[in-house]
Amino acid sequence: MQVELDMGEGRSSEALLPKVGRPLAVRWLGALGRGAEGVARHAGELSLIVWGALTALFTGRVSFRQVVREMYSMGVQSLPIVLLTGILSGVVTSQQGGYQFTGSVPLYVVGSVVVSSIVLELGPVLTAVVFIGRVGARITAELGTMKVSEQIDALESLGRDPVRTLGAPRIIAGTLVLPMLVAFANLIGIAGGMLTAEATLGLGRETFLYGARLFFHAFDIYYSVGKGMVFGFIIPVIAVHMGLRTYGGAEGVGRATTTSVVYMILAVLILDATFPMIFLR
Repeated sequence: MQVELDMGEGRSSEALLPKVGRPLAVRWLGALGRGAEGVARHAGELSLIVWGALTALFTGRVSFRQVVREMYSMGVQSLPIVLLTGILSGVVTSQQGGYQFTGSVPLYVVGSVVVSSIVLELGPVLTAVVFIGRVGARITAELGTMKVSEQIDALESLGRDPVRTLGAPRIIAGTLVLPMLVAFANLIGIAGGMLTAEATLGLGRETFLYGARLFFHAFDIYYSVGKGMVFGFIIPVIAVHMGLRTYGGAEGVGRATTTSVVYMILAVLILDATFPMIFLR
């Protein structure tokens, strides 16, 4: 069969190539390239924010009054919801442990399960999730609103660095505050688990604490607080990054806040999965 080429109508030999194989591969390669470009851009911007915050901290060019103000907003005002989350996690863990161990293993093991679960996992992760919802989303919305209303541009026109002025105090405050919130969540969670075991299982406090001491290591405290410090650093970094790259008016602020919350939760879960491989071997 012969194929006639009508060059006058703008068709060429390329128009006669199969449209199934090659365009599909091109689309896949294009999507892969755009994805890699997006990841590289985010990584570069995040690195610049971290570098700017560290430079502002070590050169003393950060407002420590603003840091204290942010610590109060992030820490003291978040304490009630953090304590509520901690005590509920202790109650649930104690009840589940009692249900699983009744008639099979000694009940004093409930103390070990409650303490280990809360200190190593539930305390840091649940506190970080609460921190994301209350603090991370607020930071993104605040900076995003400033970005779309051109307040960030006005700040830059005055020679002020937005990362140093707005980002560094929030990052420093988050890094300092979240470990303390994790410690409070651990304490109240263990207390809630102990009281629940006494009320529902008839497990005395001495027996509960005896089981807790059997498998407890002093390193667990540093591990838990270290998790809180890392989470407290990465959450405001992502929030500041997403806030400063917001565009598109009020709709863009909502979109940036939603995306920021998703990224922060994913970052916390990925880091939480990485911690045992590095520190618990």
